[in-house]
Amino acid sequence: MTLAELRTKEVIDVHDGKRLGKVMDLEFCIVDSRITALVVPTDTSFMQSLRGEKCGLVIPWEDVCRIGDDVILVSTQKKEKDCRARSDD
Repeated sequence: MTLAELRTKEVIDVHDGKRLGKVMDLEFCIVDSRITALVVPTDTSFMQSLRGEKCGLVIPWEDVCRIGDDVILVSTQKKEKDCRARSDD
């Protein structure tokens, strides 16, 4: 499966059925060459948008329950949002 294919899938929390959005980024472990987390978008403030920052909810790979044809099911338990500045290089 490619990143392009992952980006087309909707991420759904299995606990409350909430749509979290589509995958916008992945985190990798360069030592093991494996995916460590999915990143889905969260709300950004006007100032963050002006600065080009993208905020995302980081979902550890261990929390991914199943990847289907159209959706990715994840198990999140009220985790804190992780806002990280990402540049569009």
